[in-house]
Amino acid sequence: MLATFINMLLILAGGAAGMLFRNLISSRLLAVLTHALGLCVLGIGIGSMLGTQDMLCVIVCMVAGTAVGNAIDIESRLEHAGDLLRAKLVKEESGSRFTEGFVNASLLFCVGAMAITGSIEAGLHHDYEVIISKGVIDGVTAVSFAATMGIGVLFSTIPLLIYQGGITLLAGWVGPYLPPAVITEMTAVGGALIVAIAIDMLRLGREKIKVGNMLPAIFLPIVYIPLAGRLDTLFSTFSH
Repeated sequence: MLATFINMLLILAGGAAGMLFRNLISSRLLAVLTHALGLCVLGIGIGSMLGTQDMLCVIVCMVAGTAVGNAIDIESRLEHAGDLLRAKLVKEESGSRFTEGFVNASLLFCVGAMAITGSIEAGLHHDYEVIISKGVIDGVTAVSFAATMGIGVLFSTIPLLIYQGGITLLAGWVGPYLPPAVITEMTAVGGALIVAIAIDMLRLGREKIKVGNMLPAIFLPIVYIPLAGRLDTLFSTFSH
């Protein structure tokens, strides 16, 4: 959990700096910083995706996970949570972009290879290097996000604590039982979601990608890998 708290502090520091110096940062500079960060996020996502050893797993999990997430409408639920926080904690006149900042920052900081693999490493081996590296990236991103979208970015540390801290605790309990192949493909699927976030940041698509609805895909390799292994064994038996 220590690594997650460090990650949260870096986001809070970056977000506070962004809000404090927002008037000193030109919109042109913010746009350039957003594009630069978008390219970095894109690179992280592609790098994670390239680590897959089973592209079919990534495809199946993305399709199935998105279908499940869309049925549940996770994105709308995240937006609703942001609306509730805004209504209770932020004055309407000062929080017009609270939900946007909360949702975008929560997705970017919580979803992805570094959050999953870093949390697992922290839970299994008490190795904080990945999470702290992620925290530095998150902190820099928070400067730009908070300068443009306000205090909602700071409240993204709440789902971060629940999600990332929860994975860390869970990894300590069940991590030793997860095959390396499962972790590899969870990382690859997370990379695909990071690429989607980068596309939104760079505004490359005609419509915003609802990345929140894709979240279940991250966990489906836990089911897919053992099932695929059993099917391969079954087919091999029949072929002989």
